[in-house]
Amino acid sequence: MSVAFLFPGQGAQDPGFLHRLPECAEVASTLREAGAALGCDVGALDAADALASTVAAQLTIVTAGVAVARALAARGAGPDAVAGLSVGAFAAAVAAGALELRDALPLVRLRGELMERAYPRGHGMAAIVGLDERTVSGIVEAARGPGAPLDVANVNAPAQIVIAGADPAIDAALERARAAGARRVERMAVAVPSHSPLLAEVSARLLEAIRCVPMARPRVPYATSRRARLTRDEDVIREDLARNVAEVVRWHDATTALYETGARLLVEMPPGHALSALAAEAFPDARVIAAAETRLDTIVALVRRERALDAGR
Repeated sequence: MSVAFLFPGQGAQDPGFLHRLPECAEVASTLREAGAALGCDVGALDAADALASTVAAQLTIVTAGVAVARALAARGAGPDAVAGLSVGAFAAAVAAGALELRDALPLVRLRGELMERAYPRGHGMAAIVGLDERTVSGIVEAARGPGAPLDVANVNAPAQIVIAGADPAIDAALERARAAGARRVERMAVAVPSHSPLLAEVSARLLEAIRCVPMARPRVPYATSRRARLTRDEDVIREDLARNVAEVVRWHDATTALYETGARLLVEMPPGHALSALAAEAFPDARVIAAAETRLDTIVALVRRERALDAGR
C-alpha cells in the first residue's frame, strides 16, 4: 500500500466549492448522477445560504470527494486505501467500491435531516488546539452541567481535540481551554453536536436504513473512524457509517493505521485542506497534498512516482 485518499467531513465546505472542481468528464458525470439520485440540482447546493443547512453541506462534501476520486481513478491514480472523517466516510466507502453513490446520497440526506431535526438550534462543535485528550476531557467534565451536555467528539491529532454539545457548555469549555494554555480555540461551521451520545437515536435510525442498502466487498481497505482499523468487511463498514455520528471519531489513529501499513502519499479530496495539514504534521516523511489546491495531472504524476518508489522499496 502506498497511496491513501482522505475524505473530509462537514466544516470543510465553503461557498462555490463544487464549481471549483476540475473540469473533466468524471466530475460532470458524478454531479449529474448525484442530481438524479437526489432529484435536485446539486450544483445549487454550494451557495452560501444553502450551505447553512447541514443536509446541503453533507451532500455536497460527499459528492465532491467522490467526483475527484473518480477522476483520479480514471487516470490510473486511484487509492490503495481510504479513510473518511465523519460524513466523509460515505465518500470513502463509495471510492472503495463498498457502496454506490446512488445509494450513499439518500443515506447522507437522511443523516443530515435527522441531525437537524434532533438539534435545530443551540448546539454545535468547537476545536481546541494545543491540549491533549486527557486535559480536554477534564475541561469537558467541568464545563458540562444539567441541560448543558458536552462531550469529546473527535481526536484529530494528539493536541487537536473537537468537542460537541450545547452552546453554553461549549462556551464555558473554550474559556477553560484558553486558561489552560490552548494555542487556539475555534467554533466550527457545524450546527449540530456530531459524534456525541446526543445523536444516539440518529445513529440507530441510520443503521436501520443502511441495513436495507446493498453493499459490496471494497476493492481497497477502508479505515474505520471509530476503531481505527483497516477492513474490507461490508458489515464492519456499515456499522462504522451508522455509528460514527454518535461516537468519538479517532481520526489520528485512523490515519496512523494507514501510515503504519505503508501509505506514504496521502491525498485529501475536496473541499478544504485541514486533513492534509493534520497528516503533514503527524507524518513528516510522507508526501501530503490537498486535491482542492493541486491540479489533477500533478496528483496523477505524484501517485505514479510514489508507486514506482514503493515498488523499489
